Amino acid sequence: LPPLLLLLLLLLLPSSTPPPTSSPLLVFNTSLTHLTIHRWTGEVFVGAVNRVIKLSPNLTELKSHVTGPVEDNAMCYPPPSMRHCAHGLVNSDNVNKLLLVDYTGNRLVACGSIWQGVCQFLRLEDLFKLGEPHHRKEHYLSGAREADGMADDWITDPSEYFPTLSSRKLVADEENVDMFSLVYQDEFVSSQIKIPSDTLSLYPAFDIYYIYGFSSRTYVYFLTLQLDTQLTQMDAGGEKFFTSKIVRMCSNDTLFYSYVEFPLGCTKDGVEYRLVQAAYKQKPGRRLAQALGLSEDDDILFVVFSQGQKNRSNPPRETVLCLFTLYNINLAIREKIHSCYRGEGKLSLPWLLNRELNCIPTVSYPTPPPQNPTESCLCRPEPWLPSDSSIIMF
Repeated sequence: LPPLLLLLLLLLLPSSTPPPTSSPLLVFNTSLTHLTIHRWTGEVFVGAVNRVIKLSPNLTELKSHVTGPVEDNAMCYPPPSMRHCAHGLVNSDNVNKLLLVDYTGNRLVACGSIWQGVCQFLRLEDLFKLGEPHHRKEHYLSGAREADGMADDWITDPSEYFPTLSSRKLVADEENVDMFSLVYQDEFVSSQIKIPSDTLSLYPAFDIYYIYGFSSRTYVYFLTLQLDTQLTQMDAGGEKFFTSKIVRMCSNDTLFYSYVEFPLGCTKDGVEYRLVQAAYKQKPGRRLAQALGLSEDDDILFVVFSQGQKNRSNPPRETVLCLFTLYNINLAIREKIHSCYRGEGKLSLPWLLNRELNCIPTVSYPTPPPQNPTESCLCRPEPWLPSDSSIIMF
């Protein structure tokens, strides 16, 4: 089964109400990319190619909104909606890249791949389009399907225009000039992280692919897939290796000081699965919580991986579904942070720091650590993380 369809089927399992005696067979004539669940109604919103779909809690289709195809060319910047483009326009699929329920505004934010990654605001009830801001550079959230798929005389360094991770404002008026502006920005720091131009010079294909994002207690998390610069040769024609990492930040950290990332993967019968395909955070039921030694209020993470570390765009069909507890993930991250402050191991962000560096001993880190690794959120610069091990699910 495709990873996202597998997760759709899993959604039928943890329910507070008895499941129906029979469920409708879902058949989509398009590729599915993202899904999100309304936390109060249980309705499921699915992002797809050229469509956004609204499903009932038992996965019956309720509404559908068409987002494409649209006349576009990835070489056009600004997009053709704002300025005549010298490149020929063709009907282009609009691949959903982000799907978010804005509970305050009672709307769905659906960002796609056309027009350099503009977003539509859809009313939750019927998916009516409320707006589609596209007239400022902050509205372009990167529509490139590949890291090296966007370059012309307007864009000499994509990283200067499209940060790999940023925190943006959502305002009530879809056409307000502050829509999607950075939460914080001054002359020196801002709410964003960019891939350095030096990294792109060494690895032109480097990018970070964000597969899934969620929040838990005082943190926000992202499941990512990125080029493994330790295994990949710098020449463009060489074989490329990828690694999956979980990124964690404090939810109230507007300067990204608390950014850390940690390798994530599974093994089965001695075979490694390191290409993350899909994920979903959930509370465990009573029996699963007892089996894992958790409370029913703890968070667990289901992750689908493909085999190996190659072929990101066309991963192997062999997949596994793995279960992680957020408690163990936070515990491993905390222990690695403390070991780095003791000067043990190396830093794990060569793509951001342009080289691999040894951890430096420091006495500034608080000790002893808190008993519960999920309760402490210190929003100040971290030493980054050693990369010599992975969280492995046996």
